[in-house]
Amino acid sequence: MLDYIVVGLGLAGTAFCESLRKNNKQFIVFNDGSQTSSRVAGGLSNPVILKRFTLAWQADILMPIANVFYSELEVLLDQKLIHDVPVYRRFASLEEQNMWFEAADKKQLKDYLSSTLVRNGNTAVQAPYDFGSVLQARRVDTVLSLNSYSDFLQQNNILVSDSFEYDQLQINQGHVVYKSFKAKHIVFAEGFGLLKNPYFNYLPMQGSKGEYLTIRSEKLKENNAIKSSVFVIPLGNDLYKIGANYDSNLSSNVPTEKTKQELLKKLDALLDCDYEVVGHEAGIRPTVKDRKPLVGQHPKYKNIFVLNGFGSHGIMIGPWAADQLFSFIEKGIQISPDVDIKRYVGYVKNN
Repeated sequence: MLDYIVVGLGLAGTAFCESLRKNNKQFIVFNDGSQTSSRVAGGLSNPVILKRFTLAWQADILMPIANVFYSELEVLLDQKLIHDVPVYRRFASLEEQNMWFEAADKKQLKDYLSSTLVRNGNTAVQAPYDFGSVLQARRVDTVLSLNSYSDFLQQNNILVSDSFEYDQLQINQGHVVYKSFKAKHIVFAEGFGLLKNPYFNYLPMQGSKGEYLTIRSEKLKENNAIKSSVFVIPLGNDLYKIGANYDSNLSSNVPTEKTKQELLKKLDALLDCDYEVVGHEAGIRPTVKDRKPLVGQHPKYKNIFVLNGFGSHGIMIGPWAADQLFSFIEKGIQISPDVDIKRYVGYVKNN
């Protein structure tokens, strides 16, 4: 008898598996790699919504937890996962400069927005109104994190690289059975794949497709992440990740030429140097109607749980949300009402 079956190994699944491992729980993970949003994301842990100069939801609570989580993950996997990357917000006008400084004076933002104007010293970047600097931002190498953690689970024989067949799940009093595995609980952390899950597809998952480019430029020579109409995130070795868009066309997670050209048009308005596109990828973010995560227990089956809906903030939200779910299951501590799926009890039909 296992303690848990976990379905999905993106940021959500990884965070929950770490809660299990640290608490000596026995578990098995199923992952087929079909959901790519965690892997293609830019990886920034950014406490501020830079379009409106407002604090991201619960950032003051989430960021310290996330910082500890990824620092411990670095030690476990013996990999460099965290990179301190200053984030510069490019100003489009003097009015935006003034809005920034007004925001930086607010009590809840003073620890995250610098009140000192950053002058543009890079001739390859077009920024006539200079930059504002975000404090405490970091970049997590999500690809290396997820690949290394997947390898770690494989080495310990607790990862099954296969699709989960819902019709093979048997729900019993006090445990579930899936093929040859028996467990006390099962947690679904499938990202946008939740839409196909017969136990939780009543939840209002909307999804948002994001596409990203990778460029190489020997002349850009930028060590800071720059936010304009697109993000430019340095990856090292003259490589930069460019993104992202928000598309409601969710028919596939295949990148499109149309979006590529849209991103390049925005990039050309920012850069004044040569570059080469060397990569183009896409993923569908698991976004929710109220922009809050989906965490909790199935309304009918008490040993089935969900951990999902992180949208574009999975790096920052994941460790906290995983702890919320683990503490509820193992200690009976109630999940925050903001994220508990009980808020959607009216959506339940025959699930």
